[in-house]
Amino acid sequence: MLGPSEVRKLAEELGIRPTKKLGQNFVHDPNTVRKIVAAADLTEDDVVLEVGPGLGSLTLALLPNAKQVVAVEIDPPLAQRLPRTAQEMDPENAAKLHVVLKDAMKVTQDDLPVQPTAIVANLPYNVAVPVVLHLLHELPTLDKGLVMVQAEVADRMAAKPGSKIYGVPSVKLAWYADAKKAGPVGRNVFWPAPNVDSGLVWFHRHEKPLSTVDKTRLFQIVDAAFAQRRKTLRAALKGWATTNQVNVDELLEKAGIDPQARGEQLSVIDFIRIAEV
Repeated sequence: MLGPSEVRKLAEELGIRPTKKLGQNFVHDPNTVRKIVAAADLTEDDVVLEVGPGLGSLTLALLPNAKQVVAVEIDPPLAQRLPRTAQEMDPENAAKLHVVLKDAMKVTQDDLPVQPTAIVANLPYNVAVPVVLHLLHELPTLDKGLVMVQAEVADRMAAKPGSKIYGVPSVKLAWYADAKKAGPVGRNVFWPAPNVDSGLVWFHRHEKPLSTVDKTRLFQIVDAAFAQRRKTLRAALKGWATTNQVNVDELLEKAGIDPQARGEQLSVIDFIRIAEV
């Protein structure tokens, strides 16, 4: 496992100074990565996708607990060094590792040497939700995941209808999977320490799609409903409805939705009903 001294030594060797642009905060606490792997509920048959492995702290904890690990890294020096780190630290499991030099937001099935069943990752705060949604869309074999994100983002991803923090990330993730919070992560386990707290979110893909409705249309409606949270659905959806030549009152009536309700009161099933109509 990589502790604080090993992390700093690797960074010095590579001439790396963590950058805010890439959202780089390297975990240097072995107990934290063990906690993450335990919470991920992996089996020996799972193929794990790790996004942004960095120097390899979480990667080394994943290798003994998975069938294979596919690490997607956008930074060339980090991607090049990771296989050697695995070989040096855990030669018995190093062959399980596949490193893909790629932006996770552009990853498709064809980019990966083996199709993942789970994602376990410490995600850059600025792109956490888009990355998760993109990967769930692009990789149908991805069945479950545990991601470490900014605490506020974790709250939003796992929020339920009626909550003030329930919003676009909550609904869009709910379209793909059931999600729940899986615990807090302190700031002192990172180098450099971020200015915000972190949290774990666990999710499991629905066994069957919730609907055959067009996802793009559904997500447009969700975006419109939350664009101005204080507005009723009648007012919030008016612009979208006009663009799509739809009468908003008639639409909501047919969907069985109160036009005076607000987006934060609707479940993903409610939004699906609107999209289906």
